[in-house]
Amino acid sequence: MPTVARRPKTSVRTPLRKTFYRILETSAGHRRGWSQVFNGLLITIISLNSVAIVLHTVPELNQRYEQVFYDFELFSVTFFTLEYLLRVWVCVENDRYSHPVWGRVRYLFSTAAIIDFLAIFPFYFTLFATDLAIVRILRLFRIFRLFRVTRYSHAFKVIRNAVEDKKEELILSLVFVLFMLIIVSSLMYYVEHSAQPDKFSSIPATMWWGISAMTTVGYGDMHPITPLGKVLGGLAAILGIGLFALPTGILVSGFTEQIRTQKAPTKHRCPHCGKEY
Repeated sequence: MPTVARRPKTSVRTPLRKTFYRILETSAGHRRGWSQVFNGLLITIISLNSVAIVLHTVPELNQRYEQVFYDFELFSVTFFTLEYLLRVWVCVENDRYSHPVWGRVRYLFSTAAIIDFLAIFPFYFTLFATDLAIVRILRLFRIFRLFRVTRYSHAFKVIRNAVEDKKEELILSLVFVLFMLIIVSSLMYYVEHSAQPDKFSSIPATMWWGISAMTTVGYGDMHPITPLGKVLGGLAAILGIGLFALPTGILVSGFTEQIRTQKAPTKHRCPHCGKEY
């Protein structure tokens, strides 16, 4: 008898799990019904969390509404925990994570799952931590909840795609800016060190001036006093305007391409004549 090739073991798809998968994982721009409702609810809770994180640092509000902040934090963590567990349960509906065990393990180490985990981990860890310094540091990790908006917002996905498409050009422009920063700071160090040895004490220390000059911020804590140094500082400021405009132009080009691609009508090819329509 001919041998029949065994199909790889995958999870058994259930209607309930598939329904939850569609609600949780429907991509932006295609959400309807319960998926759209859940998306709006999740973005609302994430936005309220960002407001609560900011207001919690105001001493007067923290003392007056401490219980309100805690109750909202408890509600948010419960909601995000249930959502996290649901995502681990339904992830096998995705072909990338179809294996019932290793598929879920692979999903747990994905970028989206790690961000979801970091959004709830600090709360549970602080229940057992006794060091107040560690508790304060871990509370800062709640800011990771803001990164979860990128999964549900179409605008953030356009930004992410634009950055990914232009990442090589962005890296080259940033490397060029770094090279110019080193060159300008080195020249300024040799020009100003003898006149201001306490401020322009080394090239790394002079880089602080280089950053403030090239970004045209000019904090005023370090500035050249020699004529040659002033000329070099002016050139650095003018040069910085052009250099930092490079990444901006690259990103604008990426956004334009992404928007044009999404608005372009979908073309189909006739299987008989080969013409597009």
